[in-house]
Amino acid sequence: MKRITVPLLCIFTIFMISPSRSLSQSQEKKPTKAWYETISLRGYVQVRYNRLLETNKNLKCEQCDVSWGDNGGFAIRRGRLIFSGNLTDRIFFYIQPDFGSRTGTTLQIFQLRDAYIDIGFDKKNEFRLRVGQSKVPFGFENLQSSQNRIPLDRADAFNSAVSNERDMGAFFYYAPASTRALFASLVRDNLKGSGDYGVFGLGVYNGQTANRPELNNTLHIVSRLSYPIEIGSQIIEPGIQAHIGKFVVPAENRSTGVKSIKSFEFNDKRMAGSFVLYPKPFGIQAEYNIGNGPQYNPIKDSIEQRNLKGGYATFTYKAKGKRKDEYFFPFTRLQTYDGGKKHELDARSYRVREIESGVEWQVNKSLEITASYVISDRRFEDSRLKNNSQKGRLLRLQAQLNF
Repeated sequence: MKRITVPLLCIFTIFMISPSRSLSQSQEKKPTKAWYETISLRGYVQVRYNRLLETNKNLKCEQCDVSWGDNGGFAIRRGRLIFSGNLTDRIFFYIQPDFGSRTGTTLQIFQLRDAYIDIGFDKKNEFRLRVGQSKVPFGFENLQSSQNRIPLDRADAFNSAVSNERDMGAFFYYAPASTRALFASLVRDNLKGSGDYGVFGLGVYNGQTANRPELNNTLHIVSRLSYPIEIGSQIIEPGIQAHIGKFVVPAENRSTGVKSIKSFEFNDKRMAGSFVLYPKPFGIQAEYNIGNGPQYNPIKDSIEQRNLKGGYATFTYKAKGKRKDEYFFPFTRLQTYDGGKKHELDARSYRVREIESGVEWQVNKSLEITASYVISDRRFEDSRLKNNSQKGRLLRLQAQLNF
């Protein structure tokens, strides 16, 4: 019995103290998370009322908020759910539906906003390709989430470039790892950042805007260069961008009898400059674009190729409140736009001159209240609504829940 026990004891001891064997076993037994354990869920809801101190019920803005003006009332402007996560070290997915959409007179339609994957080409994902339905990289404010933006709606001059800011396509983005970290901090630190759309972006997309089928055989091309620069305690971000393509005015967006070229296909091109001084505590966000595209001509009752121009400037101040996570963002935005909105009826013609002043009160991380007073002068005309110039003032209110 003793002669058997001693050799077995020696073998067991050598086996247990062997470094290579011990390391191999620890590697094999190291626990790893399944892909579904890395998924996060977050979102936000915006509820609005726009009729207080209203002076003109015919003053409206279809693209801004359809609950403006006559027959408007309380409305859910956005109800977003965001599912995202890393499937591997180099594959990231993002899906965002919205239950605040509407179709005709039916409200709270569940509709897709984003559905894309990012494929990294290197270990740090400094080079990546985004494929699916996502935001088109044109304009800082267009890329800035509505959850973070201070004015209640995006400015007409830039939002008219891409309805809902999104389309189906493929976009290449590049940014150094250090800059990607800075992009993330500009959102995380409550500085109203746009998110990470790279220092350089280049992409192709259908051009008919989100959730709409392609109507011709040409893709739009877009490119953007935007670089955040730290100067002492301040951060600025200058940028330039441009897009070009051909847009078809869809049949459902044409009035009966409206004139146009036979194909209803128009050149659609813009170039723009952006400048952002992040609010530490004073901030400036300004953008201007020029270009041309389809636009309704009320004199000839026709949709024509015409020039467009316009931009905005938003001035902001970030003030800390007395309670934890409480902040105030008083702001003023001035905007101007002369041009068409290709995705509205008859590529509706616009002339906009508007001032908006208010304050966003972040009660805490979960609740925000915004009040803004709008002084607006808008001319918007199509084949059914000619010689339509509206001036007015109104107080707008919004409650936003973040979760």
